[in-house]
Amino acid sequence: MTHSVHPYSHRLGIIRDWKSRWFGARGKYQEYLKTDITLRDYLDKRLRGLYVDSIDMERGEKLYRIIIKTSRPGMVIGRSGEGATKIKEDILKKMRKIKVSIPEVKVDVEEVKDPEAHSGIVAYMVAEALEKRMPFRRIMKQTVEKVMANKKVKGVRINLSGRLGGAEMSRRETIKRGQIPLQTLRADVDFAREKAFLPYGVIGVKVWIYRGEIFEDNK
Repeated sequence: MTHSVHPYSHRLGIIRDWKSRWFGARGKYQEYLKTDITLRDYLDKRLRGLYVDSIDMERGEKLYRIIIKTSRPGMVIGRSGEGATKIKEDILKKMRKIKVSIPEVKVDVEEVKDPEAHSGIVAYMVAEALEKRMPFRRIMKQTVEKVMANKKVKGVRINLSGRLGGAEMSRRETIKRGQIPLQTLRADVDFAREKAFLPYGVIGVKVWIYRGEIFEDNK
């Protein structure tokens, strides 16, 4: 029997790096893992709606660095850096609450150049449109066309599951354009999950985006 493997974890050490990177973590694995999971869950909720693609964490002995990759950095940073400062303060408060000692925190915001080529942003765009009560088939078709219009993208697949269109029974709908080679390890496949919260239940959104193959010479 075959198993579905997350496209990101499947390629770790080949074309992908870890989203949490620790230095000097001997004997502190449990503490570091608890901190990262708690913070990631908190930031996912806190930054929802700000078109965030991914959150990377780097931890040394004296510095805890959080890298937020978003297509709208101005919305995260705020006027004269107020937003980033507030996020930093909230992180420190959260850490005090769970009684975890944390070194100096630094929040970096990086801009994503091609939002249509990043699955995290596309998945949120689909979820946002569903929450605005737009017809799900139209959303899927328009999103796929928008993504395929980007020169970097060679294939896209969108999967919606739940009570689509307010139906009594939940079902799954899929749309695909181009190619999505999930077994090829050098294939740059970006994957993301998102939830659309509607009055009659939650609709799950999955997005795969294929951006070509990565070879050693191209790195």
